[in-house]
Amino acid sequence: MADSITNPLLLLPAIIAGISIVWLVILTVIFWGLRKHYNQLINKAHKKNLQETLDEILKSQHAQRREMLQCCNDVKTLRQKSGFYLQKIGFLRFNPFNDTGGDQSFVIALLDNHKNGIVLSSLHNRELTRLYAKQVKSGKGIDFELSSEEQKAILTAKEITA
Repeated sequence: MADSITNPLLLLPAIIAGISIVWLVILTVIFWGLRKHYNQLINKAHKKNLQETLDEILKSQHAQRREMLQCCNDVKTLRQKSGFYLQKIGFLRFNPFNDTGGDQSFVIALLDNHKNGIVLSSLHNRELTRLYAKQVKSGKGIDFELSSEEQKAILTAKEITA
């Protein structure tokens, strides 16, 4: 009997059995935790098994990817087209005649991102007010030369912000 207590080789099977039992208990706890989690996922998804749930998730992911690509293409198209929308406005008041008082005349430049658009000029004197419109391409007048005030309005045109 004393030999069995002092001889470690005789205790080895008992030690291995004890470690095995502890290992099985740990694996059982992990297994039951995973099973509980699996059942919660299946109950929330209202499906019979995990395969159906995963298939549905993959289909949804592919649909969302297609929608995202379509949205990216739409944004790209809008960015390309947006350069031709009214984006800059310049405004300048001035006095074209020395014999009248005040800056009653004005110029408005309405331009896109490429400095194309129109310039509206209003010349005011004592008898009447005249309104002129000139077409602008790349910041320069097309059919008519721009006055210095119209050129200043184009140069001071600011981005329209919402």
